[in-house]
Amino acid sequence: MPYQNFNKTKNMKFYLLSSLLASASAFAPSTSFGKVTSLNSAVDDKTEVREYFNTEGFNRWNKIYSDSDEVNSVQLDIRTGHDQTIQKVLNWIEADGDIKGKTVCDCGCGVGSLAIPLAQMGAKISASDISDSMSNEAARRAKELGIRNAKFYTSDLESVSGKYDTVSCIDVAIHYPTDKMSEMVEHLCSLSKRRVIYSFAPKTWYYVALKKIGELFPGPSKTTRAYLHEEAAVKAALEKSGFKIQREEMTATNFYFSRLYEAVKE
Repeated sequence: MPYQNFNKTKNMKFYLLSSLLASASAFAPSTSFGKVTSLNSAVDDKTEVREYFNTEGFNRWNKIYSDSDEVNSVQLDIRTGHDQTIQKVLNWIEADGDIKGKTVCDCGCGVGSLAIPLAQMGAKISASDISDSMSNEAARRAKELGIRNAKFYTSDLESVSGKYDTVSCIDVAIHYPTDKMSEMVEHLCSLSKRRVIYSFAPKTWYYVALKKIGELFPGPSKTTRAYLHEEAAVKAALEKSGFKIQREEMTATNFYFSRLYEAVKE
């Protein structure tokens, strides 16, 4: 009987997770989702992300990326996973002990989950998000905390310019197919004088299987395409731009998973 109960629980967890992955919300950290369209649709991923995060998506993810009690168990699990990823970045930077006065460009900053604590550590922050609602909320939170060394503005990732000591991009790659992801990584590297901190949903047989199974059970509000990326492809894009992985971490909760890289200029 215990064995049967274990299998029943495991199968239910597998079903719930795969269903969630199909709707993309399990990957969803910093930017997010709109309507699913075909690859030939006139509405591209960027437009969907912008529209979603300026409307219903903002309300949903603003609650997840806060201390709000108005979240369900799945959203709470995603919050936990995202917080763990952010904390791993902060642990790296704190261990180095040299962020004060350094410039950081946080692309896809969301509500400031990473940018704000980095500013509190003394970094000079330039943070952007494709969503007005997200960047404005990040600016509001920073102002409420009395932070003056951080600038928040609205921009797609490709339009961000400048040179920074550190460039970060957390959980945004879920919206980029592999070819675009490689271009994205190369652009991030072009902005960095020293270091890139980057996370993505890794493409493994297990996560691919969950996603495919989940697609058989579409939810009532399907979201944008969710892209998994092979670690080798991400590493190749970083190496092509002259960056080498120095540290890496993996975060995996029931409904969230994210591979985290720190790459430094060779």
